[in-house]
Amino acid sequence: MQLYIRYVVNRLLIVWGLILIAGCSRWETPESVSDTEPLIFPDYKEVTIPYNIAPLNFMIEGVGRIQTVISLDGAELIRVSGKEGVIAIPLKKWSAMMESAQGKVLEFEVSAWSEENPEGVRYAPFKVNVADDAIDPWVAYRLIEPGYKSWRQLGLYQRNLSTFEERAIVTNTTDIETCLNCHHFPAYSAGSMMFHARGRNGGTILYHNGELSKIKFNEIGPKKNTTYPAWHPEGRMIAFSSNNTRQSFYVHGEKPIEVYDYTSDLLLYDTQTGEVLVDPRFMTEETLETFPAWSPDGRTLYYAASDRKNVPAEVEQLHYHILSVPFDPSNRTFGEKIDTLYNAHKSGGSASYPRISADGRYLLYTWSEYGTFPVWHQEADLKMIDLTTGEHVDVSVWNDPDEADSYHSWSSDGRWVAIGSRRLDGRYTRLYFAYLDRDGKAHKPFLLPQEDPRHDLWRLKSYNVPEFVDAEVVLPDSVAELFEPEK
Repeated sequence: MQLYIRYVVNRLLIVWGLILIAGCSRWETPESVSDTEPLIFPDYKEVTIPYNIAPLNFMIEGVGRIQTVISLDGAELIRVSGKEGVIAIPLKKWSAMMESAQGKVLEFEVSAWSEENPEGVRYAPFKVNVADDAIDPWVAYRLIEPGYKSWRQLGLYQRNLSTFEERAIVTNTTDIETCLNCHHFPAYSAGSMMFHARGRNGGTILYHNGELSKIKFNEIGPKKNTTYPAWHPEGRMIAFSSNNTRQSFYVHGEKPIEVYDYTSDLLLYDTQTGEVLVDPRFMTEETLETFPAWSPDGRTLYYAASDRKNVPAEVEQLHYHILSVPFDPSNRTFGEKIDTLYNAHKSGGSASYPRISADGRYLLYTWSEYGTFPVWHQEADLKMIDLTTGEHVDVSVWNDPDEADSYHSWSSDGRWVAIGSRRLDGRYTRLYFAYLDRDGKAHKPFLLPQEDPRHDLWRLKSYNVPEFVDAEVVLPDSVAELFEPEK
């Protein structure tokens, strides 16, 4: 009993401490009350978030003074006031509150003062669900202009998801003619990394077992350039697709570009021996294989494949299936049987980016009407297959009906998905996160929180290929030397 009383007293002290600290600023009482919820940006209403995410700062356009009260279990915990319609929740107060919010529901009550409501209006409260599942501490991505050739200033970056800290992993400032892309990590480990450096002095940059190297795949093995990677969970092998990619440009319509492959094959690279291994079945000209992805146990390789077409004339006839083939890591060979998990001829459309959840149960992919590059397809949506039943799972809440939802990746526990979406303006890809609970139910996604919620309106960059990692990625300083002219 005494322990229980002590627990209750400590909880009350924490709650009242937060209230007193947050309530030091001037507080006003609005004259009117609305029965509608506020129109906030980002739209965090009714989303589900991890308990270790950064504060959900938000704004209301056209508002001057703004204030919010955040409550938990009916108890007021944080008061925040702001200017220019912006609510910026102090990180320490937010983190302290979230420790006790796991598995519960936060309530936000917002008041605002504007020309339309000079005496202030208090809106109906909205709710935010806090999952009892944490999210991985970091996410890595490429920042790039959304055009087809604006890559003169780009880089690979990483974001601490519990704070607003963003750090560069590597940028192309050492050589403006180098395009950096296709970064990947083995089993979410920040201790190893690979990415491609295109252009002069380029190659595939590999950081593994404390060593940094540059590999020129067009000079070894079958002498094919590598494109989309999938690092085996055990860390030794990397599966690549080798894509001969081309582009067509549209004169009319909202879609400016179509990207497709003339040829594409699958390769396997052994980081220990430096060998490039091939299976003749995945090296034919009749079939286009791309987007490899491993099962969590490393015993199955998933990929997308289509019959080759006469492109660009027949680009709209490119329909990619999702296939899988067994893999034996001990002898580095693929099994005989190839299974079809998604048949594009029967189901319609085209599949890209197969990704398997950490428990091996779900296969998430991007669906579009045709082709292999869905980022410019407004109809592109995420779809998911339950591999235990072969049936599709409803993840429609993750999609926008009008703009592309394309690249995606799973968190290390399979509860969270990072999504690249153009739903805000159809031009720039922003980073969203969505929750899949233990019952397989998909929850409303939320935009990556920013210290200033106007950040995503100001940053003229797209978030490309978001990948979860378990810690901060730190490459050796000597990585810059890999781009220097060869002697």
